Amino acid sequence: MRVLITDEISQEGLQPLVDDARISIDVRLGLPTDELHQIIGDYDALVTRSGTRVDVPLIEHAHNLKIIARAGVGIDNVDVEAASNKGIIVVNAPFGNVNSAAEHTMALLLSFCRNITIANASLKSGEWKRAPFTGYELKGKTIGVIGIGKVGGRVATRCKAFEAEVIACDPYVSEKRGEDLGVRLVSLEEIVRFSDIITVHTPLNEETKGMITSEHFAGMKDGVIIINCARGGIIEEEAMLEALESDKVCGSAFDVWSEEPPATETLKKLIAHPKMVVTPHLGANTFEAQKNVAVDVSREIVNYLDGRPLESAVNIPRFDPDLMEHMKPFMDLVQRIGDFIAQLAPPNPNKVTFSYNGKIARYDCAPLTVCGLAALLNRQTDQEVNMVNARLVARDMGIAVEESRTTESESFSSLLTICIESQEGKRTIAGTLFEGIPKIVKMRDFLTDFAPEPHMLVISYDDKPGLIGKIGTILGHRNVNIGNMNLGRKEKAGEAMVVFSLDSEADEATIAELAEAVDARFIKAVNMQG
Repeated sequence: MRVLITDEISQEGLQPLVDDARISIDVRLGLPTDELHQIIGDYDALVTRSGTRVDVPLIEHAHNLKIIARAGVGIDNVDVEAASNKGIIVVNAPFGNVNSAAEHTMALLLSFCRNITIANASLKSGEWKRAPFTGYELKGKTIGVIGIGKVGGRVATRCKAFEAEVIACDPYVSEKRGEDLGVRLVSLEEIVRFSDIITVHTPLNEETKGMITSEHFAGMKDGVIIINCARGGIIEEEAMLEALESDKVCGSAFDVWSEEPPATETLKKLIAHPKMVVTPHLGANTFEAQKNVAVDVSREIVNYLDGRPLESAVNIPRFDPDLMEHMKPFMDLVQRIGDFIAQLAPPNPNKVTFSYNGKIARYDCAPLTVCGLAALLNRQTDQEVNMVNARLVARDMGIAVEESRTTESESFSSLLTICIESQEGKRTIAGTLFEGIPKIVKMRDFLTDFAPEPHMLVISYDDKPGLIGKIGTILGHRNVNIGNMNLGRKEKAGEAMVVFSLDSEADEATIAELAEAVDARFIKAVNMQG
């Protein structure tokens, strides 16, 4: 795998890539856009920070690109939709700089409250003044934290250590999250109304862009303090400037800007305002954080090479990290049964249904669905399909994808079923785990019990004496050894289905001879090596 690095990345953090003999690394910093477009097609992976714009033109030139790794939390500079359309995985490092960002938030807040920046400049200039720099204590203040994810949660905990009252707003967390942090969850309106200090810790997206407006400032306490160490644009900067100039806000501290480097007149005035403490997007700029985010994305690239689940892919449905180890065997199971049924079912399906029964249904199964769908569609189209673009490919092929879950299960603690519908009828396959080993336990309405192996043969026929012997004889004459056999039937002298695992692949001539010998209703070789 060839990896291109286009921004400054911690060399120590890249060690997982350096240590892997399968990976070659090229570091090309500050490339002009045209030159980057010319060379990107030679690479399988791209590692960036915020200095490289990964937009549609770049992605269109990236003919071999499999994964884009953003060494940081934000992905503002990556067109995730365009990458997804081409099946390119986008990963980030959502946790590597969490502590760094939380500490920088506290540094900015305390710098403003204790006038550190202006007192430092005054003393260095030869002055000895104290009265102009009287500050504020955090103890007893009501601090409103908007967004209590990884960073916001840490900020809330640190503010509580200063004996402040902390209230928080986050529509995507549970009451238990608030209880664990010891903060009271309230609405955004209550944050605005009751807070002495407001700090934002949300991602920048369509929902949060311009989230704090002039109307919100009007509803705040007089003399409120505003902190933004998250993303520029969450707080309307023109409204922020007006609130400072009207003394509605007694002061503010920003690390991030809607335009970086800032160039507009509004941003220039905001940065120069005497009531502002500002830094040039330093929230993640600690030696520890830079190493951590580089290690995180490097490990994700190695995980991709090893075929392991990616924990920080932004365009793949994924499990909570705490569940990942538990769910890995189920991802292997759904991938195997998806690959298996795709080779048995007629082409051009119009509907695929994924059903989850038993304990597995307690969890969000979306990652399992896209994993199984990708395995299935890779047998249905020449286009490379993975968990990134599986649903997009299915949509373009006119295939409806449905998912159902129920905790009820008659025979197994967890059961995964895939049903494919086409004009020729339905094909159904179900699987489960036995001591962590994937097993197929049902095909159509035949009960089975076998583990998918590289070379398999599925035959259905009218159950008559001597047919199994005929099959064995023909395979023996063709030098094809049977490793295992699983036989299912509905009733005596009715239809039977037998599934063989073979030591080598059965060729077309062998299959034709078998079909004639047993008057097969259905016969198909299944190759699971792909």
